[in-house]
Amino acid sequence: MRHGYSGNRLSRNRSLFKATIRDLAKATLIHQRIKTTSAKAKQARKMVEKLITMGKRGTSADKRRAFAILCDHTIVSGLFNQTAPLFK
Repeated sequence: MRHGYSGNRLSRNRSLFKATIRDLAKATLIHQRIKTTSAKAKQARKMVEKLITMGKRGTSADKRRAFAILCDHTIVSGLFNQTAPLFK
């Protein structure tokens, strides 16, 4: 029985799923638009929206959390300085 399991893992184990979603989120923030399947886009949307919300708040703790997810200083600074202000 599958009690308590929600969401689509895209036929990947946990680490590969997280890496796929992280890479899609990075690509979305860099290029502002990506081309992918609808299932991957629905899963990546959750992470991208959380990252944009962190960017709108703009605290140093949010910057650290965003860096822990994205692992790239240039993308994080672009998120907080350019992308997030567009959504305020």
